[in-house]
This record gives sequence, C-alpha cells and structure tokens, in this order.
Amino acid sequence: MASTYLTRTPSGTGSQTKFTFSFWWKNNCNFGSDKCFFSSGLNSSNYFMIRTTGNEQLELLALDNGNATMRYKPTRFYRDNNAWYHIVIAVDTTQSGGNRLKWYTNGVRETAFDLNTEPNQSSNILYVNDTTTHCIGRKNVTSDKYMDGTLSHYHFIDGTAYDASAFGSTDATTGEWKINTNPNVTYGNNGFFVLKDGNSVTDQSGNSNNFTVAGGTFTKTEDNPSNVFATLNALYYSGGTVTYSAGNNRFAEADGQWKTTFSTLGASSGKYYAEFKCNGNYMFAGVADYNVTKSGIADRNFASTTYISEQGYGYYNHDGTLRYRGSETSYGASYGSGDIVQVALDCDNNKVFFGKNGTWQNSADPTSAGTGFSMTATNATYVFAISVLSDEVHCNFGNGYFNTTAVSSAGTNASNLGIFEYDVPSGYTALCTKGLNE
Repeated sequence: MASTYLTRTPSGTGSQTKFTFSFWWKNNCNFGSDKCFFSSGLNSSNYFMIRTTGNEQLELLALDNGNATMRYKPTRFYRDNNAWYHIVIAVDTTQSGGNRLKWYTNGVRETAFDLNTEPNQSSNILYVNDTTTHCIGRKNVTSDKYMDGTLSHYHFIDGTAYDASAFGSTDATTGEWKINTNPNVTYGNNGFFVLKDGNSVTDQSGNSNNFTVAGGTFTKTEDNPSNVFATLNALYYSGGTVTYSAGNNRFAEADGQWKTTFSTLGASSGKYYAEFKCNGNYMFAGVADYNVTKSGIADRNFASTTYISEQGYGYYNHDGTLRYRGSETSYGASYGSGDIVQVALDCDNNKVFFGKNGTWQNSADPTSAGTGFSMTATNATYVFAISVLSDEVHCNFGNGYFNTTAVSSAGTNASNLGIFEYDVPSGYTALCTKGLNE
C-alpha cells in the first residue's frame, strides 16, 4: 500500500470513550520513516493516528490543539517481514488507571511501553469515530506517511473494548496465535469489517460502512494470516541503493552493482515453483543453499563464477547460461525485459529446473527428475534467489501479481495454493506455509 489508501467519512459521531481496532499486518520492513495504519482528524494539530515509527515500533497518538491527550508506544519492535502480526488496540477511558488502553500483539497484552500518556478518566478521545474523514493507509491530514505492508481482516468496533480473544485464539497443537475469521462481536453504529477476502472494501459487519479506494493501486494477495507466502527478505542487507516494494515482491538496484536477495521461506523437502519477471538487462534467477544467505554475498551475484564456495544455481538472462559454484554451462535461451523465468525446485531429488515464458529449457521436465540439473549440496535448505545489476525483478511466489499487474491468464495449479502465469508442474506447489506442511 505504498501509495494506496482508503477513506470513509462517518455520518455521525459514535463512542469516543470505548472503541476497538483489530487488524492483521505483514510489515515490509522498509525502515526510516513513519507510516500510518489509521488516521483521522482536522489538521496537523488535531488528529488521531496509529502508525509505525521509523525504527519499526508502533504508536498510537491523539492530539488536541497540539497536546497529546493519549499516547502509547510499546517497547517491542515489529521487524519480522515474514510474519503476520495481529494487533488489537482496545480503548475504554471509563476504566481505572492502567486499564484505559489494552494493546495486544498476537494475543499477548503489551505491558512495557516507551511512551505511555494515559487519557483522563471518562474523557472523549477526539477526532476518532466522528464525522472527520477516516483513512486507512496514510496520514490523511497531511496526505503522507503511506503505510508500507499488507493488511487483512481490519475491524473497528464502536462502543465496546474487546480483548484479543474476540478476534483470535491459540492453536492447541502448535501454540501459535491464529485468526478468527468470523468473530462474534457487536460493531456499533460506526463499526466496520473490511479486507476480509482479499482487497474488498465492502463492509462485512452488516453496517454497510464501506470504504473507498481514494488513491493508488489496490492489489489483492494470496498471502494471508492463515497461509504465509514467501516474499523477498528485506532484512537481508544488500548494501548500496536497492529498493523493495510491492509487498517485498519487487527488487530494484540503481547503482550499477550486482545485488542479491533471497526468499523469506526455504525448504529441505518437497517441490516448489516460482516465477520472476525481468525488467532490465542483467538478472539471475534461481535457488541457493540457505547457508549462502549468511556468507556476505549481498554485493555480488549469488551464482557468480568468481565465488566457488557458494551454493547458488542461477539462470542468466544475458546469455542463457546456468552459473553455479564457480562454473557455468550452456543451458537455455537468453531472456530480456518482459520475459518471465520459471524456477522449479525439487528438494526430494536435489534438482532444479528453469523455464522461459512457459517453455522449460534444456529439454527438461520438472515432473521427470532425471532431466533436471543436479545440485551438489545434500540435505540442504534451499531458498529462491535473485541477483540484479541496474535492473529490477518482479517476483510471483504465488500472489498472482508481477509488481502491481495481475497475471494475464492464470495457469493450472493442482495444489490450489497460489496463482501463477504458467501451469505449475504436477507435484509442485507455491512456497508457503501450507505448501511446506502438505
């Protein structure tokens, strides 16, 4: 949502002493600036806002004539760009001291705060749940601070302060916090429930408090709190000038130096498929042993013939060669801007396959292990990997988009996990939590 935001202007004022926010959020982890989940208000001195700070903490701030009437910032950091966080913020100013705000992260109540300005008892929290424009995705009163990440199952409750248990529960087997997709709550007059199924801004609460896409490109993702898909790992230090965007599925380099990044998820067994769209002149796409991500190769190509010790296997767009562990071999056709590279990773047979625009290269067939390229490492955990030079690449790990453009015609996919441009080979699936657990 880097330039996307939603708006709604309530027709009347609801409760400003009791209300609840609940939403799921996956952080892109582009550090350095504030970003808003929600904002409402009159101007830069009178507003209500929930935001991330530049160092990836979260903060709630209510200002009245420039004075903070309510301000909370949990001590914890939210820097995992592979996880969905569940945030519940319940306000009830009628409560005794210490209980007027309850903040939960993945079902656990926050008790340590760097900032803790408690509102006066029974006071109204101004500029929220009123007739000012309410905005999801940016700071509306200054038209900036665009949210960086992905949102799902976004609730607002007018008139009740709910605990996190209303919106989620702990899995008895795994101990993980899991989503309640249909919570039994009372929304009140101004309450709403949006982003339930993909990018729907239609209110699911029954109130018809629908939002409007007021700017940007609002894209759907298969990545969700119940099934986490691989993205590119923005926490991997690449050095130089690199940019992650589009939910960490776009990677760009602007300094004329080879830069590398890897997928957030990896696998040591099973079969997985991904697509990479070239948007320039120099790119490698492939897989690497997870250990390669810890060897400091951010400033060079992961499949370079110069670095013999590395366990990378990359298909090079410039000449169609396959580069691996200090070697190279003729493999397939070259490819260029607009072409889509397919990568099929067979961890069970230690093989990798590469395709271009729907045609598997080197007479290979991912359903026949004997035709694949053998990888040297055994019992390795592999991740998808890309390197670019003055280039950008758009990755589809199953979300159905290249950057902000949907696939033109989805291919077949027997696993029903993810949406891809081309047919997913039989026996393969998207690299996602459900795919890993099949």
